[in-house]
Amino acid sequence: MKIGELSRLTGASTRSIRHYEKKKILPAVRLGNDYREFDESAVERIRIIQLYLGLGLTVEQIENILRGENSGPEEYEFCEEMLELYRQKADRIQEQIRDLQTVKVRLDRQIKAMLDKKRARERAALSEGAEQTAPV
Repeated sequence: MKIGELSRLTGASTRSIRHYEKKKILPAVRLGNDYREFDESAVERIRIIQLYLGLGLTVEQIENILRGENSGPEEYEFCEEMLELYRQKADRIQEQIRDLQTVKVRLDRQIKAMLDKKRARERAALSEGAEQTAPV
């Protein structure tokens, strides 16, 4: 697929896609007319890149992660700094999950309270309507 279609499918700008290719985290085949051709795996690759970017990683950090995923243990250079960075990111994500769970509990309570009030108003309106239509 061409870069425009890949952009449309993923929401990534063509500029970003070119940047990912330049950084060698998104493989592309160059056609005779110098157009880039991407295979179906590029869609998933960009979604992974977008996920990592959303977690606050830089393109360079993503490059290191993806390079590590695609190489054997003998080729992957162990880096204490990267290990610490990944641990910090994982801890931050866990913290965000806890924060979001707290927010969800509060929202669920608010929803329940609002529904309870709505039902109470509906019951009051029904009983008021029944009193007005009852023969005297």
